[in-house]
Amino acid sequence: MSNNKYTIQEFLDHDSETFSYVVFDRVSKQAVVIDPVLDFDYQSGRTSEVGVNKIAEYIDSNSLSLEWALETHAHADHISGAPYFKRKYGAKIGIGRHITKVQDTFKSLFNLEKEFLPNGCQFDQLFDYGDVIKLGQLQFTVMHTPGHTPADLVYFLENEVMFVGDTIFMPDVGTARCDFPGGSASQLFESIQLLLSKPEDTFIYVCHDYPTEGRSHRSHVSVKEQKESNKHVHDGISKAEFIEMRVTRDKGLAMPRLILPAIQLNIRAGEEPPKEENGTRYLKIPLNQL
Repeated sequence: MSNNKYTIQEFLDHDSETFSYVVFDRVSKQAVVIDPVLDFDYQSGRTSEVGVNKIAEYIDSNSLSLEWALETHAHADHISGAPYFKRKYGAKIGIGRHITKVQDTFKSLFNLEKEFLPNGCQFDQLFDYGDVIKLGQLQFTVMHTPGHTPADLVYFLENEVMFVGDTIFMPDVGTARCDFPGGSASQLFESIQLLLSKPEDTFIYVCHDYPTEGRSHRSHVSVKEQKESNKHVHDGISKAEFIEMRVTRDKGLAMPRLILPAIQLNIRAGEEPPKEENGTRYLKIPLNQL
């Protein structure tokens, strides 16, 4: 999407079906990247920079100044590529202040080193509801949208476009699961109602799309279309009906394929754990816990 104020460029990671976005002010050329993905091969434990390099090529070819790498939450299905953009461009990494709740939970689950502090200090900025991120002549307003996790955020660009993370998906896919630690179907319903209270021509940009048969990936949808046809939260669905559906559905879902490596890295703002005595970095697999 592009207009005389801003441009939104999407990038799809096919392995995790994740959309990342570069958004920039057309006058100042200042930019942000939202929910970038670092490639990870689970079988070998190797990371690679194929996806983030493509984003960097776009940034460089358009002579953009990357100011922020913004996370909507600590993802459980891919590893954050934010550190790459911090090292390459000096971009600041931002996430919601409630990431501390997620860090505290998973520090305990993974029995992380005592030096890991669950206070959000790994990130450059912790955002609160109502905070404003200025980008040249543009601004993003931060909305706290808990439910999928306690720390989910939405970045609302110019009161026209919302980058919603995993809060809601395409209408034929529905809504995010709520069975991770700190998740809440009740909170998710309220968060989605907040999104759907915006003008009907507001665009919702999703973090993931899982296309049903007969269509290709879609990155965005209007509030109007969500209200009319989202299979989980269209107009007329009560909170009680949604909670019953979501809780029942979540009980039958498998854990995301990359949840164990992803969470360990993403609560560290995407950085790897410290080296052990032999000079190697390790991730943990807690047995019989999830």
